[in-house]
Amino acid sequence: MIVIKGGRVIDPPKGIDRVADILILDGKISMIAENIHAEQARIIDARNKIVAPGFIDMHVHLREPGFEYKETIRTGTMSAAVGGFTTVACMPNTQPAIHSKEIVAYIRDKAEAEAIVNVLIIGSITEDIAGKKLTDIGELVKSGIVAISDDGKTPMDMEIMERAFAEARRYGILLIDHCEDHQLTQGGSVNEGNASKRTGLKGIPSVAEWKIVKRDIALAKKYDACLHIAHVSTKESVELIRRAKGKGIKVTCEVAPHHFTLTDEIVTRENTYTKVNPPLRGQADVEAVIQGLRDGTIDMIATDHAPHDEGSKRVDYERAAFGISGLETAFAIAYTELVRKGRLTLHQLIDKMSCKPATILGLDKGTLVVGSVADLVILDLEEEGVIDACRFVSKGKNTPFHGRKVFGKVLYTLVGGKVVVEKGEIVCLSID
Repeated sequence: MIVIKGGRVIDPPKGIDRVADILILDGKISMIAENIHAEQARIIDARNKIVAPGFIDMHVHLREPGFEYKETIRTGTMSAAVGGFTTVACMPNTQPAIHSKEIVAYIRDKAEAEAIVNVLIIGSITEDIAGKKLTDIGELVKSGIVAISDDGKTPMDMEIMERAFAEARRYGILLIDHCEDHQLTQGGSVNEGNASKRTGLKGIPSVAEWKIVKRDIALAKKYDACLHIAHVSTKESVELIRRAKGKGIKVTCEVAPHHFTLTDEIVTRENTYTKVNPPLRGQADVEAVIQGLRDGTIDMIATDHAPHDEGSKRVDYERAAFGISGLETAFAIAYTELVRKGRLTLHQLIDKMSCKPATILGLDKGTLVVGSVADLVILDLEEEGVIDACRFVSKGKNTPFHGRKVFGKVLYTLVGGKVVVEKGEIVCLSID
């Protein structure tokens, strides 16, 4: 039994924003009221702090099985907990890929034994994420996946994608697509334009993204399926999604913190931590995704947490792996860049990091109402700090945000009523 005392409780969809105590009993929120007294309860002092639903990240690479030298389910979920995430959805680009019920079962069992936050599983659209043969989507759905995606390898075969959207509609499963025309990006490393000219590196054009966004929106309309577009990075993509939503097409989307914070001006040949796919874009694109967040075109924030070993980054830019380790920096970056600069309200940020992802995935989470599972975070908005990648609990220290001054800290993370992070540190390695 836990009583969280005197925090500012915020639950955007329910319109809750008030100072109150929260009683947690048997892993659930039992009462929200002023001056709760419960004998023998553990007391957590949340005065002058924010109490919000736990964050949900539906775009995370846990790397297991196959790439445990980059991350594991244990280290990845520890990283998530430190970042305030109580639920993560793992992408299927493992080895083997998440393309069968056996791999789904393996990850579920591993997560039950080693994860310290809730782990959801995304199955692949095609076998081995090779884009050639559709997986048995019905079997994957029965095994418990929450969505299908081929992650960073966009299926280019139109017949495959037609069938994938038809199956998504048939089974009521979300289709997540990393929108990239690989014929236009082969060998590319940075944004096409000033960055490619300045560095001499091959560029990745904006059209490679928005061309597939346009294709997928048309397929979502044709099959009346639910489409979620990953890590939107271009102004053209934002506008296409805005128009599609206006027509009632079932499309949602996300943006990663690096795409609303950084531009391609910071890219140098020497700093491979800036190499990410889609690449860091120009200022006009950054402004467009921020406006998309403001007006609701962009539904949510996801990290695209992509941890790598040092050997994958300490090579020439062209050969370096794409990706940023993002779970532990997401809230502070988003709060500093969006809320403190007046681009979003605190309510909007919490909604986009917790409530909206829950809605998109159809989860009974992202809320603090009485009776709900006690997945929540306690935040200190006034704490100022400097991002130090050396302190990450993730195996991946690859971040372009190292040394950046930020505001906002995750003090406590509770999963199912159990304190897993206290004063910013891991204190529990099991949520059973």
